[in-house]
Amino acid sequence: MDVQHFERITAFIEARLTPLFEAESGSESGFAMDDTSRALRALRNSVLEASAVKGLLEQRATAEARTRSIIDQSVEHHWDVLRGIARQWEDHADFRREFKRHAWELDAAPATV
Repeated sequence: MDVQHFERITAFIEARLTPLFEAESGSESGFAMDDTSRALRALRNSVLEASAVKGLLEQRATAEARTRSIIDQSVEHHWDVLRGIARQWEDHADFRREFKRHAWELDAAPATV
């Protein structure tokens, strides 16, 4: 798994969510205390938390075998969270096939720019 996978999927999701928080949308979604706003904040927080795990990938190369296994599990779990969120926009023009793949499938195909 490459850090670029996390960067791309996070950017894709953020591009879908950010307009929902903008004042130009004519709503207070994201900033009010209604359930929709709370759900938007929760979703954005989930995306930010899941994407933060990409920092573990840098540590993986120098980690002990046991720690590498834990890192791999964590990265796979967080990728699955992001993958599940991104797939809500599977019909979007910017959706990439890699967003459908499992973490172990991405290891076989290096990230492309």
